[in-house]
Amino acid sequence: MRSLRVQLFLFWGFLLAACALVAAVIVVLYQTGSGAQVAASQSHATRACEDIATRYAKSVPAAAADTPQVDLLRVLLHVVLLEVPQVEGGVWRASSGMLAYAYPTYEGSSAKVDVPAAEEPLIVQTAREAAGAARPTVNLVRGSREVLIVAACPLAAHPGTAVWTMTRAHSGAIAAQKSLRIGIAVLALLVVASGAWLGWMLLRGLRQVRQLESAFANAQEDTVPRLERTGIRELDRIVDGFNGYGVRLQDARARLKEAMAQRHRDLRLTALGRMTASVAHEIRNPIAAMRLKAENALAAPPARHADALAAMVTQIDRLEGLVQSLLALVQPLHLQPRRVALGDWLRERLETAGPAAQARGVRLAWHGDVSGEAVFDPVHAARAIDNLLDNAVRHAPDGGEVVLSAAVDAARCCCTLTVEDDGPGVPEALRPQLFEPFATGRADGNGLGLALAREVALAHGGDLHYAPRHADGSGGARFILELPWRAS
Repeated sequence: MRSLRVQLFLFWGFLLAACALVAAVIVVLYQTGSGAQVAASQSHATRACEDIATRYAKSVPAAAADTPQVDLLRVLLHVVLLEVPQVEGGVWRASSGMLAYAYPTYEGSSAKVDVPAAEEPLIVQTAREAAGAARPTVNLVRGSREVLIVAACPLAAHPGTAVWTMTRAHSGAIAAQKSLRIGIAVLALLVVASGAWLGWMLLRGLRQVRQLESAFANAQEDTVPRLERTGIRELDRIVDGFNGYGVRLQDARARLKEAMAQRHRDLRLTALGRMTASVAHEIRNPIAAMRLKAENALAAPPARHADALAAMVTQIDRLEGLVQSLLALVQPLHLQPRRVALGDWLRERLETAGPAAQARGVRLAWHGDVSGEAVFDPVHAARAIDNLLDNAVRHAPDGGEVVLSAAVDAARCCCTLTVEDDGPGVPEALRPQLFEPFATGRADGNGLGLALAREVALAHGGDLHYAPRHADGSGGARFILELPWRAS
């Protein structure tokens, strides 16, 4: 349950259930309190009525006169009702009306001796029902503030006569009906308000999250977007942290770019120091050869001058190629990376190396996925691959094979180009200086091709390294050129 939306909905459901439970408890307590109070008042009135009738029956002889003993009834009313607070009573006879009345627990300033006029019709009705049915009768009348309870018990010795008692249940629960309704309404309002509030917070939060997602989706490939504050404190902490991270990342990229540039400069200076003697040697040999040819031509007849001049032109071409390679090695590379379709680009590379391979009887092939795209400088990368292919064709045996392969790793943002041949491989002693200028195992080579290819790789932020084609080192060479998607 990792979704914030689900958690908020569950929380609101829990709040709804809690409020419903509280409302149910309030209703039960209300019903319990009101019913208990009314039942207790009814029980007091009924017991008092029955107690008076019972005591009168025990006190009157079996052969009593038809006329009730009013004095005795008054005494019994006072004695019994004195023990039952808030209960008043009397005796009613169908032929005579009210015979006696008592309210000993009346809380007024003087004794109450009159039957309540407003309740008298109900009293008479209840007493008549009890006398006529010859059994106790209870009537309840519910009002807005109280419940009126009238109980009547027949006097068996005097037909048509009944003892009645009356009380009022001043029901606080009945008076609290309005408060109960208000309380339940407030609970319902709280539930609705909390649901609306949670919904608003959820929609607001989701809207801000969608804005952040849109900012990420619209960001450029090589940039870290700067997010706008949302106004929500928790999200703004994340936004501020991300923006701070973006600033630190840009600074780190700038420092890394500067460090790589410094590394390139250091490598160039190191290579320049190492190749100074080799350059002098490479230049001195063609000059010495041209000088010798010129001296021999001066001493020879004019017919041999053409051969000497041709040999000198060959040496001059060698010097020109050497100078161009040196200039390409020492001058900084200005990359112009763009998206390149690998299939067409690799086909051009193989077509460029085709004549030299055909002259040596070497077969060119390619492997791997060449349908993808990568981002690099196609001109400088072409120089590197052309040098690797030329080097592989020169070292492959007659009838051998040179394989060019490519692979694009979108997860690592890297394009890997590999050139393999089935020649003898690179001698173990030459591998530590393999990519330094003038490090070569061929007598007719100057060792600048691999150095130039590695410079191209480093300028892209990648690398060029050598690995034997076979794990057991039995022969063959493999040069792996890694170019990041984004040029440094």
